[in-house]
Amino acid sequence: MVVLGIETSCDETAAALVDGTGAVLAERVLSQIAAHRPFGGVVPEIAARAHVSHLDRLVGETMAEAGVGYRELDGVAATAGPGLVGGLLVGVLTAKAIAAVHGLPFHAVNHLEGHALVARLRRAIPFPYLVLLISGGHCQLVIANGAGDYERLGTTIDDAVGEAFDKTAKLIGLGYPGGPAIERAAAAGDAGRFRLPRPLTGRAGADFSFSGLKTAVRHVVADLPQPLGRGDACDVAASFQAAVGDVLSDRTANAMASFAARTGRRGGDLVVAGGVAANRYLGDRLGEVAARAGFRLVVPPPALCTDNAVMIAWAAIERRRAHLAADALDTPTRARWPLDPGAAPGARA
Repeated sequence: MVVLGIETSCDETAAALVDGTGAVLAERVLSQIAAHRPFGGVVPEIAARAHVSHLDRLVGETMAEAGVGYRELDGVAATAGPGLVGGLLVGVLTAKAIAAVHGLPFHAVNHLEGHALVARLRRAIPFPYLVLLISGGHCQLVIANGAGDYERLGTTIDDAVGEAFDKTAKLIGLGYPGGPAIERAAAAGDAGRFRLPRPLTGRAGADFSFSGLKTAVRHVVADLPQPLGRGDACDVAASFQAAVGDVLSDRTANAMASFAARTGRRGGDLVVAGGVAANRYLGDRLGEVAARAGFRLVVPPPALCTDNAVMIAWAAIERRRAHLAADALDTPTRARWPLDPGAAPGARA
């Protein structure tokens, strides 16, 4: 089984060929960071135009490198949501065209499911397992019972953790993208210098909130001498990162208890996915929490944490193995698309 995956939900244009063994036959990822850096964040129109300009070439290069013809494919998959609609349309229409011309099954993949399943590409992780999805647009804790079968335990009630990293980095002059910049600065900072809130910690449930933490950082920065010195910036970064670590640890511990109650299993696998999963400090903190609860921490390689087309192709393969039907060519894109449609509404889906 060989599937072509396409990812255009935000600011990466990506294509990949993956087979049923999990081997990546070829892939291309074009980052748009340089184009968005002057604006301090992703500009949807710029992102969509870049996808239009580069996707066909990247798909062609991927097919050529693998030496695979379109008629040798078993399917073509594209991220159909959630994400920026302009970008989603570029990827989905390209995939539908390939599927229609070559008579291939089309798979409309949920971007969040791609993140949730990609850890199984390289490791034997049995269902069910717990997923902490932390990225620029999403922050959720879900139980993965199988492809297409998810139970959400908690979500953010306001901002995503990756967004909080980006906004904090901008406040203290570290630039974009904020996640890697905060992690580098925090390594040289004093995490105990500033007292920042830990929203929702100590409370029941597994929901998240980061809006108040962002506001607290803004007040701290406003009280410091301007322009901000390097030492002050590093201390703010370290204090912020420590606060996020406490929040994620507390919420995940509650989710692990809920996982045990729902599945009747003590322990299991905790998969941490999404761009923020590449943060080593947070990985260490979550590893400690997992170990105390008898869980094995699984973090995909950094290239599979950030947005990529490998995870989209792999999600389609997983869905085919679960005997889930391919999607019709009139399947729409969705700016919001919860993994667990029956869950209580949250600010982020």
